[in-house]
Amino acid sequence: MPQRRRIVDVVLDEESVARRTPEVEHERAVALFDLLEENDFALVGGEAGPYKLHIGIFEQRLVFGLHAADDRKLRDIVLSLTPFRKVVKDYFLICESYYSAIKKLSPSQIEALDMGRRGLHNEGSELLRERLAGKLEMDLDTARRLFTLICALHIKG
Repeated sequence: MPQRRRIVDVVLDEESVARRTPEVEHERAVALFDLLEENDFALVGGEAGPYKLHIGIFEQRLVFGLHAADDRKLRDIVLSLTPFRKVVKDYFLICESYYSAIKKLSPSQIEALDMGRRGLHNEGSELLRERLAGKLEMDLDTARRLFTLICALHIKG
């Protein structure tokens, strides 16, 4: 992807990051690595990238702080967490079941849970793209990686 449609740095607000299981922490690290390796991301109607992205929770809202490569603040995009709560909760429940299943269930049972996990992950990714429509453009793979990072944030309630 051209540099103008690219995230070159991501910072997760450490006060917002929930400490979860080692498996979830691994998923977060992989998503972050993969996101920085390959992404398609652009601010709609704004300055071209490359971008630095700060993601956090502030006053029960999801905040995407968008910065230019030279650290100039470009824009904050604030989304309600409410539409994400159910899919994130369901995603974590199925992830817990999946990680437990790996240790004791048959391959076909593990595959069924993994399909459900991927389905919820896709649902959350599409929801993110819908909620950001008109503000940010991104491909599905970028949205999937960002959704994984959003799941790593502490969402209370």
